[in-house]
Amino acid sequence: MSGTLQYVPRALSTADSVVHLEYHPHQLAAVPGSDCTRFVCISDTHVQTFDIPDGDVLLHSGDLTNLGLLKEFEKVMEWIYQLPHKTKILIAGNHDLTLHEDWYQEEYHRWHRTAGKQERAKIVELLTGPRAREAGVVYLQDSSYTFRTKPEGRLWSVYGSPWSPWFHNWAFNYNREYGEALLSKFPATDILLTHGPPARILDRTQSLDFAGCADLRNHLPRLRPRLHVFGHIHESRGAHVHAWGPEDTNTKDTGKDGDGTQRLHETVFVNASNSPAGKGTWRVGQRVPAGGPGFQPVVVDLRD
Repeated sequence: MSGTLQYVPRALSTADSVVHLEYHPHQLAAVPGSDCTRFVCISDTHVQTFDIPDGDVLLHSGDLTNLGLLKEFEKVMEWIYQLPHKTKILIAGNHDLTLHEDWYQEEYHRWHRTAGKQERAKIVELLTGPRAREAGVVYLQDSSYTFRTKPEGRLWSVYGSPWSPWFHNWAFNYNREYGEALLSKFPATDILLTHGPPARILDRTQSLDFAGCADLRNHLPRLRPRLHVFGHIHESRGAHVHAWGPEDTNTKDTGKDGDGTQRLHETVFVNASNSPAGKGTWRVGQRVPAGGPGFQPVVVDLRD
């Protein structure tokens, strides 16, 4: 229809997961069964708001804002508070400047000369204070969290880290030579949230460079999360399912998850960027908005 953006439903499916990449906003397929948990994955929203499908858990992989301003956090958190997901897990990204405390103390004048130094305590309160807790918001910064989505159901573990390789000295940047020291501290977990992608997994830029972290890629055989969500490279938004095989080394395979159940040797990788970039920015002559077709929240159903 002229003037209406078209949706082309696309999904990936395995025995243990269904990944909805594109769907008609009001026609998303139901969760496959009562033994599944629905994760709704978003990233790089940059203060923009749009429709988010319901689900058990909302995962946000950073860049909630453009420049980490208090007024930006106030807007985006009001939006997140109102979302229906009972559990909402967030990390920061390189644009969320004020959340990188030590770095911001030294660098704020570069970014906020006009706006003035931001009241970081008020920003942290938005993410961790009473309203956040009441809304089910959990903010992770190099930290872990466990939760259940069903009474007596599976105990899920998640680890979140905001870091990405150095790029013009933004927040939470690390020099690549320090990547191993950082990544070696990541624990095995069911769900891994990072802002930046691993090397050569949904990390290709418009200039055809692979911007992901090689050290993160090298640690994946050890970590083997069920779900790894990231963003940062908007133009590589998408998903990939990797089945771990005997050729994947650098791991001590216990064969069990933390709750004692048999471990499934499959990782769903999701670049959940919602801000259009690259060849997907336009569709049939129309500019795609944030969260629009090709950049919708990625919905992942995992078998418990």
